Amino acid sequence: MGDKTMYKIAVIPGDGTGPEVVAEGLKVIEVASKKFGFKYETKNFDFSGQRYLKTGKLVEDNDVEDLKKYSAIYLGAVGDPQVKPGIIETGVLLKLRFALDQYINLRPVKLYNSAYCPLKGKKPEDIDFVVVRENSEGLYKGMGEFKDKGTKNEVAVQISYNTRFGVERCIRYAFEYTRKRNKKMKLTLCGKTNVLTFAWNLWERVFNEVAKDYPDVATDYAHVDATTMWFVKNPEWFDVIVTDNMFGDIITDLGAMIQGGMGIAAGGNINPAGVSMFEPIGGSAPKYTGKNIINPLAAICAAAMMLDNLGEIKAGVAIEDAVIKVANSKLKSLAAGKMGYSTTEVGDLVVEHLNK
Repeated sequence: MGDKTMYKIAVIPGDGTGPEVVAEGLKVIEVASKKFGFKYETKNFDFSGQRYLKTGKLVEDNDVEDLKKYSAIYLGAVGDPQVKPGIIETGVLLKLRFALDQYINLRPVKLYNSAYCPLKGKKPEDIDFVVVRENSEGLYKGMGEFKDKGTKNEVAVQISYNTRFGVERCIRYAFEYTRKRNKKMKLTLCGKTNVLTFAWNLWERVFNEVAKDYPDVATDYAHVDATTMWFVKNPEWFDVIVTDNMFGDIITDLGAMIQGGMGIAAGGNINPAGVSMFEPIGGSAPKYTGKNIINPLAAICAAAMMLDNLGEIKAGVAIEDAVIKVANSKLKSLAAGKMGYSTTEVGDLVVEHLNK
């Protein structure tokens, strides 16, 4: 890409500690841009709990149209204790995912330092895999109904909605990603074919059909319950995992714990042909707001993912390498308030390693 492209980055600092960690990510991006010769500009969008409390507004349809003009979205965190749970998450995160058709949630699970891993005897080479989660369908489509609500005969139905189109594009992305990643060249389908016999019959059939187009990629299947066991017992078995929205949501949080916790875990909501959004997955952590003690490494890793996705691959790798060095040589812990450094100092340490 180099110096011909001007990237337009929409920044959503959000709630709680979101603005603090995003500030460190932007600090690192600025240094990377000088080192690797790319140009970018940012614009802040205030989609936050505080704005909602003042105006009753979150992401409007005209905001979505505006965001479509950007190269990528960099998000801090959403969630404000003064706002009823679910309102901001639905009005910002889910609204953007659906409106911008970010149909892939990409979650690398990579251990940087054995000292932070809760699993005995596991080293960085043992925990290095990626979860590709379908991000637009399944149980998160919001389809269902109540029957006889409020009575003793009440029934609540929640529908897992899976289309051939949605399933296939997710699975095809996962095969392409496995090939591009070029590590173990293995893709595991994680599901529940033995009980959820409609949705997972579709997933399994499409997976096996698409696999024929990728003879160089080894394939595997694991039930979701077995997957959680193996994350703990044998995480080194995995390379890339593809799964649906619900199972992906669950197993990626377990993944975050075995890689060292929410302070290091980043993710991308990807539209391969449109605007993608990158974020630390730890949430807004309101109790730490304004104290300059939250770990910004997840947000910095999200910035690295964003640059990689934009085509600035060398910059992405260099930032991740700097994060690895900081995690291995400086920090006492990845937990907020226990790092031995403030939020801004950790950002400065990453910049220092990036400049070497």
